[in-house]
Amino acid sequence: MRIRIVDAFTDRPFSGNPAGVLLLDSFPEDAWLQSVAAEVNLSETAFAHPLPAGGEADWALRWFTPTTEVDMCGHATLATAHVLHTTGAATGTVRFAARCGVLGATAEADGTITMDFPTSPLTPVAVPDGLEKALSAEIVAVHDTGAHIGDLLVELRDETAVRSLAPDFAALKTMSSRGTIATAAAERPDGGYDFVSRGFFPAVGIDEDPVTGSAHTALAPYWSARFGRDDLTGLQGGARTGLVRTRLRGDRTLLGGRAVTVVEGELHA
Repeated sequence: MRIRIVDAFTDRPFSGNPAGVLLLDSFPEDAWLQSVAAEVNLSETAFAHPLPAGGEADWALRWFTPTTEVDMCGHATLATAHVLHTTGAATGTVRFAARCGVLGATAEADGTITMDFPTSPLTPVAVPDGLEKALSAEIVAVHDTGAHIGDLLVELRDETAVRSLAPDFAALKTMSSRGTIATAAAERPDGGYDFVSRGFFPAVGIDEDPVTGSAHTALAPYWSARFGRDDLTGLQGGARTGLVRTRLRGDRTLLGGRAVTVVEGELHA
C-alpha cells in the first residue's frame, strides 16, 4: 500500500508539520495501526478509508501518535485532504467521520484547504502547581480546553517568552491529559500573524509538535475574544514553524492552510 509523508500548514517542503498518511480499504486491527504510527514516528499518522455513498461522511479517519490514538488532529487531517485531492481520490469538500464528529475539508483554487472543526470550550482554571517551574516562564492565564483536545492553554507575557521556552518535558507530562499550549500576542502587528504558540505533548509521546491544528480550535476563540475579530492568523512552532488561518464561527472553527507531499513509497507490512 502507498504511504506518504506530507508537510502541513506550509507551502514549502521541510517546514510546517509532517504527518504520515495511509489510504486503506478498511481499518485493520488497532495494534497494526499503532505499530505503523510508531514506525513512521511522526507526531501523527492518519489512516482513512472510504465510506458508502449517501451517509453523513465520505471517509472514516483516525489519527495515531507513536504511542496512542487521539480524538482530534488538524495537521494530519489537512495532510489527508491534500493527498485525496492531489491523487484525484476526492474533489470539492470531503467529509471525515472521526472520534470528535464529522469534519469538513474544502480545497480552494489556490491550493489552500479549509477545514471545519468543532470549537473547543475554554474554562479559566488556576495555575497548576509546578507549571511555571516546568515552563520556566511567568504565566498570565490558564484555560482548560475541554475533552476533545485535553490541553492547557497557557498565555505568557509576550512573544519572546513563547519563542524562548525550553520546558521540562517530564514535569509537563503530568499537567494535562494531552498537552500544554503556550501562547502570546504577536509583538509586531505587521508581521503577518496575530498570535504565536508552541505545543508540548509529552503525555502522548510528542515533546513538541511544530504546528498543531487542533490547538487552534482553542486558540481561535481565545484570541478572537481578545482582538474582537473572527478572522486571525496564528504562527506556531520552534525550530519548524507554520501558519494557521482561523475563522471563528460560533461552535465551529475554520482552519486554513496548505500542504506539500515530500515522501511517497510502499509500505511492506
